[in-house]
Amino acid sequence: MARGGQGLARVAVVVRAGAAPMWWLGVFAAGIGVLVPGVTGRRIGVPAGAALFLIGAAVVVLVRRGRYAALARGAARAGKYDVLQDRAVTVRNWRRGHRWWLLLAFLAALGGSFVVPAAGGMLLAGIGTGLRLKAAWLGRRERAEEMLLWVRVDWLDKRGGRPAGKAVTGLRGTGVAAGDAAPGGARRRTAALV
Repeated sequence: MARGGQGLARVAVVVRAGAAPMWWLGVFAAGIGVLVPGVTGRRIGVPAGAALFLIGAAVVVLVRRGRYAALARGAARAGKYDVLQDRAVTVRNWRRGHRWWLLLAFLAALGGSFVVPAAGGMLLAGIGTGLRLKAAWLGRRERAEEMLLWVRVDWLDKRGGRPAGKAVTGLRGTGVAAGDAAPGGARRRTAALV
């Protein structure tokens, strides 16, 4: 990077990176879990799983929300020589760094089905939903302030996550057209050629 520029990753993309794998692994584990009668039976397992889904999603959406808001308020303008990391690279780094955690979470959800059918899978799917909702909340902030939020790549943890962790002392901001991800971290839809 030239002249002291920093590698920057989109905050919303880092938050959203785990949403899809957690959702699909959770749905798959819950689907298999419904087939297993378990200790408590499906009559208890499925409603318990639904409650865990809602609780998991709510906790993920609310946790560290104040920290994200404080970092967003203090965001400095990105410099001319800062390098914006592609969405695909950010997502790949997060998923590679967390692949073993995802596998363990899936196995735990699947194993839990022998006690409480479908509950562990539904909790995992709820956490994925919460991550997607948190990224959407960040996207609404970005649209309202007309500024995309970025974090220095070297401030992320070794697995490519924690965009609001202790190591992060500030965020950078760019205009809403910067980078290849829309506000909220989704793929940017390109205008159709006429």
